[in-house]
Amino acid sequence: MDMSSFKLDIDELINEFSESESMTLDDMKRVWLSRKFSYIYEARPSSNLAFFMQSLYSHSISYMSDTASLSHRLGGLYCLYCLYETQPCKPPFKIYLSLGDLKKLKDLAANAKEKGVEVAPALIKRMLDRKIFLFGFVDINESSVRERVNDLADLQNARIQVAYNKLLANSRIEHFLHMDMGMEFDLKGLNKISTEYAKAKKLAIEEASKVVDVQNIKHISEDKKLIGDVVNKTAEDWNAQKEVFYQKTGLNQRPAEEHRQDNEDDGDDFDLELEHLLSQT
Repeated sequence: MDMSSFKLDIDELINEFSESESMTLDDMKRVWLSRKFSYIYEARPSSNLAFFMQSLYSHSISYMSDTASLSHRLGGLYCLYCLYETQPCKPPFKIYLSLGDLKKLKDLAANAKEKGVEVAPALIKRMLDRKIFLFGFVDINESSVRERVNDLADLQNARIQVAYNKLLANSRIEHFLHMDMGMEFDLKGLNKISTEYAKAKKLAIEEASKVVDVQNIKHISEDKKLIGDVVNKTAEDWNAQKEVFYQKTGLNQRPAEEHRQDNEDDGDDFDLELEHLLSQT
């Protein structure tokens, strides 16, 4: 999808805001309403909404660079907030914020406070309190948004299609009785992702706390059970329930070597089917 016209609309909005060196959210609201800017969503695509919204967010965030004037940087912040608040998507798409973007936000809050623009750090605190950000390590731009969203969508669709076909093609109870839930959910990869996300949240809150009061959201970075740990516990419970089933029914488990060979064969088939599907996209 070509986002150039949408980015141009955002450019014109922020430029009009900064022409008079405006600094407040009320000024942005006035410009936003005068341009009927919410109509930007009327031309939204029927699909790839995640790419569409993150591209709008990303272009607004790009205005928060230290090289821009304070008015332009504030315009980027206010535009970002208004885009989130007026989006027609339910539930709303959160704003992806990398650690590099977080630094821009932190510096902007500090500069605005120095200039007596108290509304900016207050708005940033409100956005943090409402948990509208999705924190991550990787810096992205409009082109990488498209690539990343499309890659994830293709992979997810391929996995769903393969899993659907395999489930219908093989309904034997033995398949499920001897299923390794840890392998099915890729616990190693899931643990890695959940651990990295927990670290990103903690670091993001620590950085934000240097500029604004984060007491109300500090709890989200505190140590809790990771999703990987939850799934691991579920897998352990699954194995325990299988053992109870074996005891009650008198069914014996197949030899470990036979079960391992089945898993390897299934994995090979899955990889081949997945590769075939991805090559067709």
